[in-house]
Order: sequence, then C-alpha cells, then structure tokens
Amino acid sequence: MASSSSAPPGVMLAINEKKNSPVDLYRSLRNYIAAHYSEREAQLLEDDLETVRQLRSDIEKPPESSPPDVRRDTLQAYARALALMEPRFPISPDRAHINTITFTWFDAFKPNKKAAQQSIHLEKAAVLFNLGAVYSQMGLAADRSSPAGLKLACNSFKEAAGAFALLRDNVSMKAAIGGTTVDVSAECAGMLERLMLGQAQECYLEKVISDAKPPGLCSKVARQVGLYYEETCAALSVPPLSQHFDRTWITHVQLKAAQFYAEACYRNALELHGKEEIAEEIARLKIGLGAITDAKKSSKGVAAPLLDAISRLENSMNLNLERAVKENDRVYLMRVPAASSLKSLPAASLVKPVPMADVLDASKDKLFSTLVPDSSTKALSKYTKMVDDIIRTQAEKLQQGSEITRVKLREMDLPDSILALEGNFSLPLDLKEDVEAVQISGGPSGLDTELRQLRDLRKVNQELLVQTEELLQKEAREDAHFRTQFGTRWTRPQSSTLTKNLQDILNRFAGNLKQATDSDARIERAVRDNMELMSILDHRPIESALPSLARPIMSLDGNEDAILGALKQSLWQLETLGAQRAGLEDMLKEMKRKDDILPKLMTSTGSNEDLFKKEISKYDRICEEIAQNIEAQEQLLLQIQAQNDDFAAIFNLEDYKVSRERCYKQIAAAIAKYREISDNINEGLKFYDTLQKAVTNVKQQCSDFVMTRNIQCREMIKDVQRHVLR
Repeated sequence: MASSSSAPPGVMLAINEKKNSPVDLYRSLRNYIAAHYSEREAQLLEDDLETVRQLRSDIEKPPESSPPDVRRDTLQAYARALALMEPRFPISPDRAHINTITFTWFDAFKPNKKAAQQSIHLEKAAVLFNLGAVYSQMGLAADRSSPAGLKLACNSFKEAAGAFALLRDNVSMKAAIGGTTVDVSAECAGMLERLMLGQAQECYLEKVISDAKPPGLCSKVARQVGLYYEETCAALSVPPLSQHFDRTWITHVQLKAAQFYAEACYRNALELHGKEEIAEEIARLKIGLGAITDAKKSSKGVAAPLLDAISRLENSMNLNLERAVKENDRVYLMRVPAASSLKSLPAASLVKPVPMADVLDASKDKLFSTLVPDSSTKALSKYTKMVDDIIRTQAEKLQQGSEITRVKLREMDLPDSILALEGNFSLPLDLKEDVEAVQISGGPSGLDTELRQLRDLRKVNQELLVQTEELLQKEAREDAHFRTQFGTRWTRPQSSTLTKNLQDILNRFAGNLKQATDSDARIERAVRDNMELMSILDHRPIESALPSLARPIMSLDGNEDAILGALKQSLWQLETLGAQRAGLEDMLKEMKRKDDILPKLMTSTGSNEDLFKKEISKYDRICEEIAQNIEAQEQLLLQIQAQNDDFAAIFNLEDYKVSRERCYKQIAAAIAKYREISDNINEGLKFYDTLQKAVTNVKQQCSDFVMTRNIQCREMIKDVQRHVLR
C-alpha cells in the first residue's frame, strides 16, 4: 500500500513589497510645529524629526538593500512612528493642515498603477502591506527541510497573516476614502491573510507527516490547508481581485486547493484502510483523484515542482485505489457509496494570525512625547471612551445572555435528550476521547496479545537463567572430577569459592523472576475478572453501548409528537435568538471600527458635547435590539422549561438519565481498569526487557569465567602429569 511518510517541501508564494516615491517629512512637520506650537518646540524635537526622516528614507530604499529581519524591524519602527504622528500632525489638503505632504505608492501586483494621497492612512496601509510582504519572504526563505526552519517558516507566515488582517480590519477602509490601489483594499488584504494562513497550515502538515502522525490527524490538517486555499481562490475569483491578478495566481491557488483536498482524501483513505472500511476508502480515493483531474485541466503556467508534487500524490492514490478495488472484488464485496452520500471531511485548524498589537504598540515610544496634542485629539479620546463604555456594556449583556442559555439548557438536558430520542446521542467529549484512545491502543480485546508478549519474554528470561546456571554447574562438576582424580595435587581454588558473587546475582534474578511470575498471574487474573466490565470499550461506535430513549409503549392521548414538535420549535427559536446575538455583537464591533469622528472634530465650529450627543445616538438602535433579544430569550426559556417538563414526564426522561449516567460510570470504570491493567503489562514488559539485558550480561561473565577455568584446568593437568613422570 502506497503511504509516503514525507515529501519535498511544497511550493509556496511570497509577496513583493510596494514601491514608493520619496517624500520629505522633516520640513513639513517642522514647519507645522513651529507654526502651531513654537520655534523652540521645533528645536527641541529636532532629534524626533530626524528619526522620522531617517525611517522614511530607509523605507524608500530597495528591499534587497538590507536583510529581511532588518527590513522587518524598520517597517515596524516606522509603523509605530506613524501611529504617534497621526493624532499630532493632521495631513490633508485642508489649508489649516499639513497640505505639503503627498504620499505616493505603487501597486505591488501592477506596478504601473499608483495612488497618491495627502493622508497618513495610505502611508499606514502601505507600510502594513510591506510588513506582511517581508514576513512572507522570510517564510519562503526558511529551510523547511529542518525542524527549526519549518518552525520559522510557519511563524513567519502566521505573522504575515497578522499584518494583512490588521490592514484589512483597521486601515484599508480609511485609506480607501481617498482612493487607493487594489493591493491595500480590504478584499486583497483578506485574501492575502487566507493565503498566508494556508501556507502556515501547510507547514504544520509537513510536520505531522514527517512525524508519522496518524493518517486521521494528517487528513484533518490537510483538509484545513485546502479550505484556506479555497477561500483564497474564492476571493481571487470575484471583483476587484479577479481582474487585477495574473491568471497564474488563480491557477496556482486552485491547484493547491485541489492538491490538499486530495491529500485529505488520501490520508482519510489510509485511515479507512486500517479500519477495513474498503468501500468508503475507494470512494474517497476516487473523489480526491477527480479533484486533481479537474484542477490539472487549467494548470498552464504553474511551477513545475507543484505539478510534480501533485503527480506524486496522484500516483500514490492510484496505486492505493487499484489495491483497494482488487481487495474489494476478491474479499469484501462491499458496495462503494456514492460521493454525495459521504460526510464532508473534518478539518482541524492549527494556525491563526499573530496579533500585531504588541509589536506595533507605540505607547512606550518617546517620539514626539513632549508635543501636546490639540484639543481635537483630547476630545477624540473622550468620545472614544464613551463609545468603549457602550460597547463594553452591551457586549457584557450579550455574553451574559448566551451564558444563561447554555446553563439553562444544560440543567434541562437539552438538546441532548431530544438527540437521544432520535438516535443521535454521543458521549461527553472528554469521555469519548478517552474511549477513542483506548480503542486506538487495541482495546480490551488486544490485551491477549500483550499478555502473550509478557509470557514470551518471561520464558526467554527463564531459559537464559537456566542456561547461565548450567554453565557454572558444568564447570563445577568438571573441577570436582579432577579434584577427586588428582587429590592434593589439584591445588587450584574450588569453583564454589570463585562463583559465589555470580551465584548470588543469579539467585537474586531467580527471585525477581519468581515475583514477576506471580505478578503476571495477578495481571492475567485481573484481565479475566474484569473482561466483562471492559468489553463495553470494544463497541464501535461506543455510542452503540449507550441506553436509548424510547417512545412510551402506551400513550393515553397520543400527544407525544405534538409535545416533542413544540419543544423542538422552541429550541429552534432559541437558536435563532443566539445567532442574532452573535450578529449584534459583530455589528457593534463593525460600528466601532468605522466610527471615526476625527475629521468632524477638526472641522467642527460648534460644541463638542453637541457633536458627541449626535454621534453617540447612532448606537441607540442596536442597544434597543439587544434589549429586545434578551427579553425575548427570557420569555422563551420559561416556555421551554414548561414544554420540557411535559416531555420529561411522557418519555420517562428521569429513568433514561439514570440509566445513561450509570452507563457513563461503567465506561469510565472500564477505562480506568483498562489503563491500570495496560500500565501493569507495560511495566512487566519493561521489567523483562531490563532483566533480559542483565541476565545476558551475567551469562557473558559466566562464559568468560568458564573459559578461563578451562584454560587453567588444561595447564594444571599438564603440570600434574609432568610431576608424575619424574
């Protein structure tokens, strides 16, 4: 069966930095300070102004002029400087602002397109984009064939995702107001975040495969890689990105998405083969091969190593498919399920964007710290605090509402009791994971094999001990024979005086072996005595061992279906309210993200308090919706409580719960007993392995002793015979 444990690192992408036109920040910022504060203040801030000029100059240099880590540090430092400049230096076309600075940046993917703005938001967007690009280049440059290089690549791609996520969520929208290039749009930043997460997840996949992790885990990791690439492809396939990127980008991502979907199918098929679920294995392999075939139809311009990797995967899948089909035709004769009947492959995300908040936090930087912000900045801080108070209060209400729902439903055993009635019940997650771990290790039915290993090792040690003792006994008999034959002329020491230490060791080993034999007997007795208890762990799936909640055998009024339907309808309504709360919380965050009143503050001629009152009122509607949602939930929970009481009475829910808890305890006890026995067996195996090494060592010592005594014996016989001849 083809099952490649490792493969050459996959083909990945790095992002080129945006290029820019030089700009003189020093003169414009100094003139603003001198005009709005004082010449003395401008003189005191010369070092800070020079720092900003130098940082901007370093940014203007070609990327290849400095190592990636130095370039990264420069971009981070300049991003922090921009964060400190934004509230202190209003850059805009307004005559009262700094209108002598124009930032010009070229599109990273279409360098013939550019954007020019008298706004710091374009500068911040471009710097964040380049920071993400540098992280991606560091990830691509890392040597993923070594563990340290693979870790560096993974972390770099996650950091790149963090930079692009920050660009999308906090900067892109503001930069777009003045008109900008597609590369710093929210759509492009989101696409690049997905791409970087896909490449970071791919690093994890390379690790789990090289570490020979179970195929089920590899399948989940691979599926998530594919999902990230699918999301990237989806973003590239719609405006504004669909007309902006070269076709090879889309083709590359499509192929990667298909490759890792097929990889997930391949790894899942390996797991199914181990379970002898041949029919589904065949179906999964065919689905994966179909995805590869479809993707390869538009593979023009794709890097050759990527096509090679896909071909290797395709060959392995074809080999396994051919083998599985033959086995099914000859042995299993199972019907291959249709692709539409199979569940979606599960995915496991192991990566997330690294937050840039810490590395870009400018609160501890001293740049322009002596420059007191104007009244607009102070007022903005006050308004921001008002908004934060509203957001925090409403978010707490939403979270409290969700927590109340969770607790109430748990108290009523919902929706578990309904799922049990429909046959969809399952173990608590921690108990299910423990059962799966036991089944993976062989389960109770596999203990016989381990006991055989224990017996075999015990027998090997017993035979070794007997062989070693026979060596000494044979030598002692020969010595006694010659001592009797030659009498006083046989002057060498008796064997027993020389082998006392060795004999003591062998006696100790024999005693240990006797104790171990007794211990083995206790283990075997424990297996026999507890097999009935532990046999529940061999149920596959384990849920088949659980008691079922059945409909009443006799019904007086036949209204159980109506009661069940009403309860399910109420639970659906409760779930809808929960989804609404999640949407309201997202809406709150989005409102806060877009709530930038700084331009209004800086141009307002009226009272700040009046402006605040007007602006803060836009949160009134969502606050009312949150209150209505919480009130509706309270009423619905009361209704569900009454409906559940009726449901519990008709379906004898209390008896079912008692039976279920009893089964849970039996499973838990079986797991504990299995682990105890398994641990004891493992200790026994370790003991016999250690004892075998020790006995083998002593046997060698005895062999050396016997050989030496034989040489001495032959020499003494010659000496005695010479004396007799004289």
